[in-house]
Amino acid sequence: MTQSNRWFWLTVAIISMALLYFLAPILLPFVSGALLAYLFDPIVDRLEKFNISRTLSVVIVFFVVLLFVLPIFFFLVPLIESQIKLLISKMPGYIDWIMVNLEPTLKDTFGISIPALEIEQLKTTFGEQFSDAGGFFKSLVRTISHSGMVVAGWAANVFLIPVITFYLLRDWDNLVDYIHDLLPRSVESTVSSLAKESDEVLGAFLRGQMLVMLALGTIYAVGLKLIGLEFALLIGMLAGVLSFIPYMGLIVGIMVAGIAIILQTQDPTNLLWVAAVFVVAQMIEGTVLTPLLVGDRIGLHPVAVIFSVLAGGQLFGFFGILLALPVFAVIAVIMRHFHKSYKDSHLYDDFDSDKQEKIAEV
Repeated sequence: MTQSNRWFWLTVAIISMALLYFLAPILLPFVSGALLAYLFDPIVDRLEKFNISRTLSVVIVFFVVLLFVLPIFFFLVPLIESQIKLLISKMPGYIDWIMVNLEPTLKDTFGISIPALEIEQLKTTFGEQFSDAGGFFKSLVRTISHSGMVVAGWAANVFLIPVITFYLLRDWDNLVDYIHDLLPRSVESTVSSLAKESDEVLGAFLRGQMLVMLALGTIYAVGLKLIGLEFALLIGMLAGVLSFIPYMGLIVGIMVAGIAIILQTQDPTNLLWVAAVFVVAQMIEGTVLTPLLVGDRIGLHPVAVIFSVLAGGQLFGFFGILLALPVFAVIAVIMRHFHKSYKDSHLYDDFDSDKQEKIAEV
């Protein structure tokens, strides 16, 4: 690669990063649509093998997905809403229990005293804010009427995501071929090889991890319900969603479920049942879910995954969190390629030979 070519690609990279940074607030529907199109492309490709047109295949996939998603949405939303209402209604009693049982310990151990007036104000705030809360859709209409532009932008994104997904999914193969045709011939074979390996990593992670999250959320919710926790669905779904960050779902789930079971029963021995639920869930994930749905081809270290998510959120907000893991998976593939190239290069051989010569001289 000549010096001018290096400067050209460096300029392209800098401009691309700058555009991503400044356009991040409006990129969410496009990134979401691209990720969904990537996830469903293999299904559409399989339907095409049955002599079904690409457009009709996309329509069938959309119909099947909506057939599954909409009933789950209309089933889960009322349940989650009822659990939130139950939590709000019981919060004053929980606050009283904390004041009676924990406030003396905090005062004796750390010298922290919580004024009774502030506690009463906190309980009053809960009552005033949530006592007249209606259903989910009623609250949604109320929110739209009070913050028009913000919610209008959110609603526009919700509408745009399926539209963008449809068009990207319909033209996905054409887009891939077009990008492949634009590659410089000198690096085409290398880039194609890296793209294939990245596709294997991303496919295994994104498609598999989403199924693992859903399965873990269900296992957590069912297990917590069996031990009698009132907010089992709410905590189970929270832990399941957070499980895409290694150990985050486990840690947050145990902490929240432990606090909830103590507040509900005032019996510390029930913490053992909470721990049992999460231990069993982790055993199922490690022995069945992850090997079956994700596999061992990812090679993403948990610490690196956590760093990538936090870095993406810090740089680009929610858009960055959404894009962090796919980008990091591709970077990991590229770094493995550079590592292999370095080990096969004369730089590594020269360094190794120089090291051996110095050892021989000693």
